Order: sequence, then C-alpha cells, then structure tokens
Amino acid sequence: MTEPHRMAIDEFPSPDHVAVGVRVSGKAALLDDLARRAARALDRDAAPVRSALEKREGLGSTGVGNGIALPHARLETVRRPFGGLVRLRDPVEFDAIDERPVDLVFLLLLPIKAQGSQLNALACVARRMRDPKAAAAMRGARDADALLWIMCGIPAARLRAPCW
Repeated sequence: MTEPHRMAIDEFPSPDHVAVGVRVSGKAALLDDLARRAARALDRDAAPVRSALEKREGLGSTGVGNGIALPHARLETVRRPFGGLVRLRDPVEFDAIDERPVDLVFLLLLPIKAQGSQLNALACVARRMRDPKAAAAMRGARDADALLWIMCGIPAARLRAPCW
C-alpha cells in the first residue's frame, strides 16, 4: 500500500503571494489586508474571504504564539489550497495565546471539502513557522523571495537559483 501524498509547503504559496514590510494598524486591518490580497489573487470578492476569516477568529485566535499567526478558513469558491505569507513591518496585537503581538502571518484558504493531503496543509505550515530557527530566519529575510524560500525550507545556498 502506498503512502498518501503529503502536501509540501511549496505546493501552494506563490512568490506573488508573499510580502515583506506590510503595514497595518491592528488585527482587524490585518485580516482585511489579507482578505483583499487573497481575493485579488483568486479573482474573487474580498467580503466572503474576510467574513470567513472573521468567523474562524471568532472560534479562537489563530495567533499561535512567538509572534506567529495562522489565519485560515474554508471557502466554497476555493478549489485548491491558497497560501499567502506576510511579514509585518511592525508587530500588531492579535489576541495570540501568549499575548505577544504578531509579525509573521501565513494565510491559508482551503476548499470547503478539503480532502487527503489538503487537510495536512495547516499542520505543515504550523510546523515550519513554529520552528524557532525558521522563524528567526524569516524575520531576517532580505525580501519576499528570500522569505518564501526560507518558508519552503530551501537552503540558503540556493536562494539565488530560480525556485519554480
């Protein structure tokens, strides 16, 4: 019996969906910014994305501690996992479990009927972002490309090589 395919982080974020130095005034503004970015990338309306993110946050903060937030939601209009990675210019309060502000944010949107490997996408992202060495490297990334490479676990020696 073959092992099911495990989704890798680099299967769903695109270099176009990574930003460094994003400025927002707080959690609400951050969710709004993420919803607008995702909607633009997916050619959708931002309102349902924002609503889904707010609904999920209503269940409990997706601020997982150590300055990291993993806002996520399931949407009817999403056909495959969508990921967006943002490093904020200045940390913002996010009601995180450790009460620390966040500066590294990974948005994950999943199909309503996520199946198989799609279900482990959030766990995969969480494992990588919560790794102290990876988080420190992401905070020190010189630009969006480097941030994505670090998130995907690409060795620093390959940072100048094309990634796709």
